[in-house]
Parts: sequence; C-alpha cells; structure tokens
Amino acid sequence: MLRQRQPVYRSSKWLEAVRKIEYCVLCGAYGVQAAHLNEGKGIGMKTDDALTAALCPACHHELDNGHKLTREERREILRKAVLDTIAQMARRGWLEVKA
Repeated sequence: MLRQRQPVYRSSKWLEAVRKIEYCVLCGAYGVQAAHLNEGKGIGMKTDDALTAALCPACHHELDNGHKLTREERREILRKAVLDTIAQMARRGWLEVKA
C-alpha cells in the first residue's frame, strides 16, 4: 500500500527556537544555525522544519558538504543532532503537547 505524501511542515517559530540554542549540539561551539536533515528530499527542497539541528557553521558545512565521512555516517550524526536538539527544546519548556 502506498502512503500518501504529507505536506512539508514549515515554521519560522520552530527555526527561531532552534537558533536560540546558543551552542552547537555536536561540538559545543557558540553560535548556531538550523540545519535541516539531509534525506528524504529533492533538489532544492528541504525536509520538515521540525527535523533541524542546532549546529555551528563548521559542523553544518561538514555534514552537508564534507568528505571526511561517508554520506551514511554524516546522515547518522545529523539524525542524532536533530534528536539532541528536540530534547534540548523540550527540556527548556519550548515544546508544548496539545491533545
């Protein structure tokens, strides 16, 4: 059975919250960017804004364009960074569950 494609989640508030995490979730460097997960997208398209990580420019560049790791290794690191970012946002009380 084919799954119906869901609309992409876009939220400037979500991206703003990610950028409020002052330190890179990977290396601890000060100053972050919201880095989108690099899978499940097409050329010129980004994944859901909810799948972003708080990364410094150097880590963001390495995971997007680096050659030190394989593509699968870079994706695995970015997946972990996304989960760490979501956990930090929850710990800070920035996520609210509405039932």
